[in-house]
Amino acid sequence: MSDSIVIIPTYNEKENIENIIRAVFALEKDFDVLVVDDASPDGTGAIVRRLMDEFPGRLFMEEREGKLGLGTAYIHGFKWALARPYAYIFEMDADFSHNPQDLPRLYEACTIEGYDVAIGSRYCTGVNVVNWPIGRVLMSYFASKYVRIVTGMDIRDTTAGFVCYRRKVLETIDLDRIKFKGYAFQIEMKYTAYALGFKIKEVSIIFVNRRLGVSKMNSGIFGEAFFGVIDLRWRKMIGKIKPKLSIEGEQKQK
Repeated sequence: MSDSIVIIPTYNEKENIENIIRAVFALEKDFDVLVVDDASPDGTGAIVRRLMDEFPGRLFMEEREGKLGLGTAYIHGFKWALARPYAYIFEMDADFSHNPQDLPRLYEACTIEGYDVAIGSRYCTGVNVVNWPIGRVLMSYFASKYVRIVTGMDIRDTTAGFVCYRRKVLETIDLDRIKFKGYAFQIEMKYTAYALGFKIKEVSIIFVNRRLGVSKMNSGIFGEAFFGVIDLRWRKMIGKIKPKLSIEGEQKQK
């Protein structure tokens, strides 16, 4: 059993899922993979089930009843991983916008350099994106800039979805109190880790727009992120962002 697991949420990713799984398993460093599939009508789940026979004990799948959101998919995956002895837990997209070859670099940032959270960052050394429409590049870049201004976090790619967490980070965060489901979920996880004092490093990556399948992005997730950032800052100011053990202790005292 590996000390690391890569969580890949899916909804209609039949064009990509087999290739991304094989790419992870082809790495020199061993990573297990957990696919969290939201009842994809295109047969993504069936492809994963077939591959599970080929990769027993390394490939796993949790199937949910419908399209319930990116954030809840990752929370589901985090809880699944924490119920097992994984030391490093990763977020990664299925569409190759995150290069599996960069997984060992995020792993080393935590294991060798001693960081608690390693972020695959598009913006820590300029703007490293390929085949994105200029409007989307500007929206993403300035969204991260806006988050930095409001929250005070010194993170340039606050909406990044390619992340490695040490186990203790996810054990400390009260996952049941994470509110957001879309774009803002990524901001909320990073800000919560930052507010709780964990060490965070950005690792420069090149983000490549998907070549196959359909993007799940929509304008609603940007609205959630815009107002969600203000809510996050307010919650920290009034002391609502606390370690899980602290919250559980307060509840027992009541």
